[in-house]
Amino acid sequence: MTPFLLILSSPSGAGKTTIARALLAARDDVGYSISATTRPPRPGEKDGVDYYFVTEDEFRRKRDAGEFLEWAEYSGYLYGTLRSEVDRVLASGKHVVLDIDVQGARAIRERRDDVVSIFILPPSVEELLARLGGRGGNPPADLERRLRRAVEEVECAAEYDYIIVNADRTQAVAEVAAILEAEGRKTSRQADLLAGLGRFQRELIQAADRLSGK
Repeated sequence: MTPFLLILSSPSGAGKTTIARALLAARDDVGYSISATTRPPRPGEKDGVDYYFVTEDEFRRKRDAGEFLEWAEYSGYLYGTLRSEVDRVLASGKHVVLDIDVQGARAIRERRDDVVSIFILPPSVEELLARLGGRGGNPPADLERRLRRAVEEVECAAEYDYIIVNADRTQAVAEVAAILEAEGRKTSRQADLLAGLGRFQRELIQAADRLSGK
């Protein structure tokens, strides 16, 4: 089986990061691409585990050197997917899980064809507001900014291969896993199986020849 990139995108609060973490915890055939960012670590976050925390100068140096597969600015900070991280996971024989926004997803799809993309939707606007409101009592201005950004992100949902409604986390993770299984079994990703088709055909011919007395 040929591993591929699995992109998960969603509006803030819809649950893509939670789904990605659950998928990684449940399966040994997926690996996480650690992104680089210029924002400071939050409490409990570790460099090289949650993100590679870099200075803005270092980030721009990596960007100019072509080390990012995609990058974007969000809330005044820079975020990027390192080519080396993607290559590291693929080289281990695992699918690469990418938890990125619609801008980054579009950039990666333009650069690579080994991509499966899933857009995660909340079950309702009310539920999204509830989830966002529970994030440390976000001020109204911050909620408004996230909702207006969500309008733009949802507009891009039709660009994705799949759309999943995250009403129940367990069910959503199961749906993503089912997509992962089905995509991994596509003929184009079964190199070993394809390589064996010629041998199988030869054995069929030999069996038919024996029956005909040849």
